[in-house]
Amino acid sequence: MSDDFNMSMRKFLKQVGVTSQQAIEAAVRDKGAAGASYAVKAVITIEELGLAHEVKGEIKGDG
Repeated sequence: MSDDFNMSMRKFLKQVGVTSQQAIEAAVRDKGAAGASYAVKAVITIEELGLAHEVKGEIKGDG
């Protein structure tokens, strides 16, 4: 893959990571539920390529 492709992909994934973390932290803060565990699912889609990549996991609260 080209350097331009790799850089644009890394930029997108960094944006996904940062904005997702901020959104999750805000949701936990707003609900006042820091001590719980949450099932989480992320889906990345690229319609033009027919890609739907799903990642599931768990986020454990620190309370």
